Amino acid sequence: MSDELQGNVKYVSVSKIKEGHYVVIDGEPSRVVSIAKSKPGKHGAAKARIVAVGVFDGVKRTIIKPVSDKLPIPIIEKREGQVINLSEDIVEVMDSETYEVLEMSLPDDPSLREKIQPGTYVEYWLMLGKPKIVSLKRTRE
Repeated sequence: MSDELQGNVKYVSVSKIKEGHYVVIDGEPSRVVSIAKSKPGKHGAAKARIVAVGVFDGVKRTIIKPVSDKLPIPIIEKREGQVINLSEDIVEVMDSETYEVLEMSLPDDPSLREKIQPGTYVEYWLMLGKPKIVSLKRTRE
C-alpha cells in the first residue's frame, strides 16, 4: 500500500468485512455492497469476492482476496460545518471547529440536494482527505 494511505487507514482481515462496511480499493474509499466467500479447495485457501461502490465517484469495483489477507479500511472523520456558498455542483462549507473552508460536490440524493442553502449546517465525512456531505444538521439558534 502506498505511504500516503498509511495514516488515514487501518488494516482489517478480509474475513471480518461485511456488507455496508467501507474499504479502500484502488486508492478509492468504497462501500461494500456484496461479499461472497468460497470454501477452501484441496490446494488453496478460502477466498472472498468483494463488490464495492466508490463513495466519491460511484464506480463499482470488485476485488478477490484470500480470507486471511488484510484490506485497508478508511478512517472516517465525522465533522460539522456551515454552507457559505453554493454554485452549480460545488458547495463551500466552513468547518464549525477549525473555521477552514472546504469545497465539496453536492450530494447525489435529490431530497438532500434541494435543502442545502447558504447558512444551513451539514454533517460531512472526511475519508482519505476528501470531504463528502452526508446529512443536514438542525439549524443553530
